[in-house]
Amino acid sequence: MTSDLPQDAAAVLELERQARLLGSGLTSQTLSGCWWLNTTWSRQAKAAPKASTLLLRTLKACLELEQNETGLRIANQVNLGPLLLRFEGSACLLGRRPLLQFSFSCVRVMLGSYRLLERSLPQPKPQRMPFFALIAVGDDAHWLCARGRGGGLALWVKDPAIQR
Repeated sequence: MTSDLPQDAAAVLELERQARLLGSGLTSQTLSGCWWLNTTWSRQAKAAPKASTLLLRTLKACLELEQNETGLRIANQVNLGPLLLRFEGSACLLGRRPLLQFSFSCVRVMLGSYRLLERSLPQPKPQRMPFFALIAVGDDAHWLCARGRGGGLALWVKDPAIQR
C-alpha cells in the first residue's frame, strides 16, 4: 500500500469536496486495471462493519476496467475458492468530476474454468443507470475512491500485477 492512501472517511470526504469544486481529472487510462476493494463507508461516511469489509476482502471483491475502442469494459467479481461470480458490461466517463456510468450485460458463475451459468442482463433505463462518482486516485495511481449511486463510499487498491 502507498503512503498517500486515505486512512479514514474524513480524508475521503475532503477529497470528495475538492473533486466537486475542481473535478478529479480522472481518465480512462488512469482507471484501467484491476482494483481490489479495500474499504467501504456508508452514505453518512460511517465505517462499514468490520465483518462486511473482511468478507469482501476474503471474497476478493474487485472491479476491473479496461479501455477499448468504444469506451470502457467493466467487470465486477467475487471469488469463493474456485467459485467465481462475475458481472460484465460497458462503462463511460461523463462530466468533469467524472461519473463512471455503467451497465452489466451478462453474469457468469464459474467453477474453475467450467462455466456453470451465463445469463444476459437487461439494460437499465437511462435514469436508473448505475454509476460511481469518481473522487480521486492516489499520486501513484495505486488507489481509487468513489461514491456509488446508493451513496456509499468505496476505496479500491490497484493490483500492480494485473495491468490492462
